[in-house]
Amino acid sequence: MSSLTAIERELNPFPIYQKMRREQPVSYDPEWGSWNVFCYGDVQRVLSDYSTFSSEFNQGREAGVEQPFAASMISTDPPRHRQLRTLVTQAFTPRAVDSLAPRISTIVQEHLDRVMPTGRMDVIDDLGVPLPVIVIAELLGIPSEDRERFKKWSDWIVQSTSSGDVLDPTFFHNTAVLEMAAYFFDMIEKRRSEPGEDLISGLLEANIDGQHLDTLELLGFCSLLLVAGNETTTNLIGNALMCFTENPEAWQSLRESPDRLPLAIEEVLRYRSPVQSMFRVAKSETSIAGLTIPEGASLVAWIGSANHDETQFASPETFDIDRSPNRHVAFGHGIHYCLGAPLARLEARIALGAMLERFQTVTRVPGEPLERLPSLIVYGLKHLPITFSVA
Repeated sequence: MSSLTAIERELNPFPIYQKMRREQPVSYDPEWGSWNVFCYGDVQRVLSDYSTFSSEFNQGREAGVEQPFAASMISTDPPRHRQLRTLVTQAFTPRAVDSLAPRISTIVQEHLDRVMPTGRMDVIDDLGVPLPVIVIAELLGIPSEDRERFKKWSDWIVQSTSSGDVLDPTFFHNTAVLEMAAYFFDMIEKRRSEPGEDLISGLLEANIDGQHLDTLELLGFCSLLLVAGNETTTNLIGNALMCFTENPEAWQSLRESPDRLPLAIEEVLRYRSPVQSMFRVAKSETSIAGLTIPEGASLVAWIGSANHDETQFASPETFDIDRSPNRHVAFGHGIHYCLGAPLARLEARIALGAMLERFQTVTRVPGEPLERLPSLIVYGLKHLPITFSVA
């Protein structure tokens, strides 16, 4: 079994990361045909040095393939990446994100109200999944009856990373991807003639010196927001509760001092990063840790390993809600730092804050085994049943 295959199957991949940092900090995996980078400094470099490590996998227009993910910010390098990010930022401002707080709070309270009489909930099904799906659907102006389709597309794309399909051009011709692209295309065309207050309308209006996002780039942003926005928040909330059920003293400490919650969320992001890895391609022959990486080689930068690197974090296997400084790379590093990080943090802060207020204790349901999502990129649980006592 290759190291990558082992990592994606493990609920606790951190001992594997530690072994790789110690014995093979940069290594080639012939089964996957990729180079793997495990140490903090090397991961930072691979994520941020876009002149050497490209986010473009030759699946975009240059390769004659018209598909949205290749035209999104996550799959482009400067100068186009800078232009795309500047345009998108006009419609996805910090003020716009902050204005969502009351609505997020309402959604959270409604979903917690439903489970309060039972003393039990599945953190993923009852809150982690519906919260970001509703928020992003409403941001994009998507009707409530279509939310289930949203989640289906998002799940399929994330789980496809378990077999490396996301690096295969045929991935983009799958029914789920084509359905999603067709749906967003229709939404974009409707907003051209009937603009509203939603994010798609804002993106259509955004411009720099008269230059607007074209249709494929709009599709790319909508697709990226759907997947990254849903999965990051779902797994941040789920991973947080997994940490707190393992460390009940941390839950009690936060209930006594809820102002420490933002710091605790950063520790969840470090300790169990929702995104465990990112892919890059070597633009030219280079070297990492003394090893030669050939031009055109695929690389996996292991964020989950970097965030447990002993050279960067004291006692990295300890979940410390007061850890400071905490220079994790859970949201990436450099020009591709996650644009949606403020929204994920806001959703997590409101959701966890409401649970801390309502739940005196949180405990995993005994005898219910935890199952990890099958993905190289994403780290999260399929389900997390807990019981709680009311404050």
